[in-house]
Amino acid sequence: MSFRYFLSPAGRFSSGGEAVIPLPYPGEGGPVYPGDDMIVEPVIPLPYPGEGGPVYPGDDIIVEPVIPLPYPGEGGPVYPGEDNIPVIPLPYPGEGGPVYPGNNNCPGGGCNRPGSARVRFLNAAFNYPPLRISVSNSRFVNRLGYAAVTNYGRVRAGYQTVTVSNPSGRIYIQKSMPFQADGLSTIAVIKTSGGLDLLQIADRCCPPSNGSSSFRVGNLAYNSSPMDVIMSDGRVIYGDLRYKEVSAFRRILPGTYQFFYANTSLTPMPSGLEIEPLDPAWLGVYPPQETFGSLTLSVSGGEVITVYLLQNGTGRNNIQNMILID
Repeated sequence: MSFRYFLSPAGRFSSGGEAVIPLPYPGEGGPVYPGDDMIVEPVIPLPYPGEGGPVYPGDDIIVEPVIPLPYPGEGGPVYPGEDNIPVIPLPYPGEGGPVYPGNNNCPGGGCNRPGSARVRFLNAAFNYPPLRISVSNSRFVNRLGYAAVTNYGRVRAGYQTVTVSNPSGRIYIQKSMPFQADGLSTIAVIKTSGGLDLLQIADRCCPPSNGSSSFRVGNLAYNSSPMDVIMSDGRVIYGDLRYKEVSAFRRILPGTYQFFYANTSLTPMPSGLEIEPLDPAWLGVYPPQETFGSLTLSVSGGEVITVYLLQNGTGRNNIQNMILID
């Protein structure tokens, strides 16, 4: 290999260090001096103009040279943060470099990646102002009124801290809750004798088949007795649903139904039997027992139906319906 030396204007070799060997292609330039007090070997840029050299990560850090990927337009690697580990951009033009991940929070509805769960929040806290709900450090909903529910949003799997407060920031409850990867759940904000609590309800069920739907009832009415869900022809669909209890899903056929909520001594129908529509002659007929509420429901095929009983007043067994169809 031949060497070329440059003369100073006075015709002498320039002083101040060993000679620097330029690169063999015009326009690339020589290596860049990285800073003070560092011993760094010269860094050779890649042989394609426009890519540039590696990015210098900061002072007082000894880092091996980082080579950009071999496609023009990608640019150099991005400095990742405090770990000082070089990050390699993705290998296809237009993708850009990696993004510094931060604290890895996954705000409600904003993430769709492996290791996340889907969750929605339901406000069953009677006589409270609208609620502000956060998951870890991410705001999920700002004002959730009573008897309202959010859409499903995605949160990172694992234990996350759920915070419920009023719109001014006063915290009612802060609780660590588990979120299973690929899980589907509803978290209900409910009343207790000491304030508010969170009730996590699994929403995953078998997909409806053969034109049928899935049906269940949950008792979230704080002022209620254990409730039977009955029909006017005497069938007891669910028996003794206590506060904070959510029944199992049952198969229900399409049709029109009339359900009542009461305290009875009747025996519930076997859990393996599907729910069939009423004979039209029974529609509008009330059962002989004292009832605390009713529901007329038209069921189509392929639905997942959850009926929540919510508090509707300060008296005992004041109940209203909240129907969620997924």
